[in-house]
Amino acid sequence: MSLNHRLSVAPMLDWTDRHCRYFHRLISPNIVLYTEMLTTGALLNSERTDLLAYDQSEHPLVIQLGGSNPEELAVCAKMAEDAGFDEININIGCPSDRVQSGRFGACLMREPELVAECVKKMQQAVSIPITLKTRIGVDDEADYDFFKRFVTINRDAGCETFIVHARKALLKGLSPKQNRTIPPLLYHFPEQLKADFPDLTVVVNGGIDTVQKAQNHLQYADGVMIGRAFWNAPWLIRDMHNALGFQPQQTNHDDILYAYQDYCARMLTQGANLHWLIRPILGLFHGFPGSKKWKSYLVTEAPKRKNDIRVLSEARTLINYVSENRS
Repeated sequence: MSLNHRLSVAPMLDWTDRHCRYFHRLISPNIVLYTEMLTTGALLNSERTDLLAYDQSEHPLVIQLGGSNPEELAVCAKMAEDAGFDEININIGCPSDRVQSGRFGACLMREPELVAECVKKMQQAVSIPITLKTRIGVDDEADYDFFKRFVTINRDAGCETFIVHARKALLKGLSPKQNRTIPPLLYHFPEQLKADFPDLTVVVNGGIDTVQKAQNHLQYADGVMIGRAFWNAPWLIRDMHNALGFQPQQTNHDDILYAYQDYCARMLTQGANLHWLIRPILGLFHGFPGSKKWKSYLVTEAPKRKNDIRVLSEARTLINYVSENRS
């Protein structure tokens, strides 16, 4: 059964690790969470045993895979299903040189038949849904007909959910960061896609950083996916959760901080490093007086005091915020 994709956190390489996802789940019990992209090579060849690790509270949880070999993706899909993930997403949007050299990511928009073969093989291997996260095109191949053809071929292969970053990808000359900002947002592509394929689940991604923008896109789309706006100001997750039809949440910033502090204490006993644990919460008090001091204290003290959980409560004293007055 497909997930409710009304609101989701975008998969972000080096950011949406298990600690970030746990923190986001504390803020919203309903938002769909995604792993960082995991390549088939990493899953099949790495000796690491923690690549598929997560906390049970993270459900609903989607794993994002990067690759283009149908057989390898099918094996990795089975690994993901056996690990308990709710859904599998294939990355057809990343424009980085490293990803291109591995023949996956956005460059695969030029090979819709290969992507469709990957979808088919994965669906044969697992019973959980396979979804695609795409751009609207690449380089000069970025008109609506190109985009529609890609979607049509993969819909016919059995993919029913498309997460659309409403920019084309420029595969040469721009960094991944520039590719998130320089190509213009063309929201009429996903809007027309939903009109042409009303039975598909269409999720819009890119440039959505306010509740109003999310509500505007939900007039035509099935969902919105948000990345860096949630990273920079994670309380926006709560604002959107409460505004977009989910059961309202009443917990405040301190409730979330204390719950995450308990999680950190547990992770430290398992060998985690406080430096990595504090990264997701740097923006928790975004917009409050003292937020810059909060961030500075955490990034300065956590690396020096790797196992000292008191760093969080000490940093909290730098924020001018009273729980009862603002939630």
